[in-house]
Amino acid sequence: MASTEQMTAITGILDRLGIRPENSGACAGEWIERPSGAELVSYSPIDGAELARVRMAGEADYEAIVSRAHETFLRWRMLPAPKRGLIVREIGDALRVRKDDLGALVTLEMGKILAEGKGEVQEMIDVADFAVGLSRQLYGLTMHSERPLHRMYEQWHPLGAVGVITAFNFPVAVWSWNALIALACGDTVVWKPSSKTPLTAIAVQHIVNQVLERHGWLGVCTLVIGSGRTVGDRMLRDRRLPLISLTGSTAVGRECARIVGDRLGRTLLELGGNNGIVVMEDANLDLTLRAVLFGAVGTAGQRCTTTRRVFLHRGIAAGFVERMKKAYAQVPIGDPLDPHTLMGPLVDRDAVRTMMDGLDAVRRQGGEILCGGRVLEREGGCYVEPVLVRARADMPIVQEEIFAPILYLIEFDDLNQVIEWHNGVPQGLSSAMFTTNVIAAETFLSARGSDCGIANVNIGTSGAEIGGAFGGEKDTGGGRESGSDSWKAYMRRQTVTINWSPELPLAQGIQFEL
Repeated sequence: MASTEQMTAITGILDRLGIRPENSGACAGEWIERPSGAELVSYSPIDGAELARVRMAGEADYEAIVSRAHETFLRWRMLPAPKRGLIVREIGDALRVRKDDLGALVTLEMGKILAEGKGEVQEMIDVADFAVGLSRQLYGLTMHSERPLHRMYEQWHPLGAVGVITAFNFPVAVWSWNALIALACGDTVVWKPSSKTPLTAIAVQHIVNQVLERHGWLGVCTLVIGSGRTVGDRMLRDRRLPLISLTGSTAVGRECARIVGDRLGRTLLELGGNNGIVVMEDANLDLTLRAVLFGAVGTAGQRCTTTRRVFLHRGIAAGFVERMKKAYAQVPIGDPLDPHTLMGPLVDRDAVRTMMDGLDAVRRQGGEILCGGRVLEREGGCYVEPVLVRARADMPIVQEEIFAPILYLIEFDDLNQVIEWHNGVPQGLSSAMFTTNVIAAETFLSARGSDCGIANVNIGTSGAEIGGAFGGEKDTGGGRESGSDSWKAYMRRQTVTINWSPELPLAQGIQFEL
């Protein structure tokens, strides 16, 4: 358990971020003092200690929150986009001030190492900067009309109140990918965070509220913490939320797509990943080792972009496997607040059990565990050893995403074979190849190469920059968030034609005379 000194530090962090021993999990602009839902306890995966309690939203609270978000949208959409951008810039500045405390809270509640916790907050700040520039670049196109004295163009309008449902592994960054860009676009946001990380959401909501209140815009961002049945299902069915952005498992994503699609709403889905790295015979193995290690054990294997499969050319496989085993033996595992730690705990005991069940399946299917795989009993936390598995591409377990630090090592002989194996899983998020051969690299990036939404060369699968569109294909859901033109998901396109002639010519030369 945490020492008295550590508890004092934790209490200070919570106090500075506006976290009380018992918190409201519902914010409709102003906090709902006593939501009608059940109590939720937030435990730290570091040592199992209770951090704080949250009173979740009930059905009446949900209704108040969504109604406020919709009513505020009707006004917010008319504020010029550059002025909306200025408010987003202030949100980014407020996050800068609280970066260290908020990053530490991410670590305390989710378990990723402190450098990653602070990095996640930095990602929010970077997205805010991106959204500020975007607020002056919501461009439409101008087209030439076939009719004389006609002007034709397209423009983009805000969509509405956007529902954002986030997962525990990136408890604040993924909210920012959606919310800060949606705000610049003129939408309001209803946020349902993971029940495993409610405190980080409450802290972010406090920070954002301070900015919005100064400008008279409380209600632009709202928060609703609650069960899937009380809150999640209602969001999926609510016509006042024209877009649902969901990060989660493929199974949950399918259900979301079905329910939202039934009301002809929009979904933006970021689902499972089963990410592979292809290591060619001519690869820079020092570079490869570093990328594979971070990709596989970063966030204790709980990133959607975690490296889960490494395909090794047979000519370099034996030597590289030995280097991997030595590197894995040296990974410092422990308290993620310790700056020397490289891998913290899994998020909870259920995650540990899922990992152990996965390793049982590996053994039954003929996989060879080369190193790691033990549960480490440390301070009441959820610590495990990362695992290297010698595997075959046709093993059923290799088709699945186990949200834990299990890495499959698979040998191959030629490029066509390995691309087929790489693409032969249901998921399609992130991928990478390490090679110094331009032909191999271009083949991997071609239409017959990687079928993932993200494809890298001499860079690992994990750690995407916010400037590019993030998302994947197949069972990953097809959504795109963050950079490039992902903003279009949060807006509706309108084609406009203006006739400034005294005539009414019809398109395609049709004659219709009375």
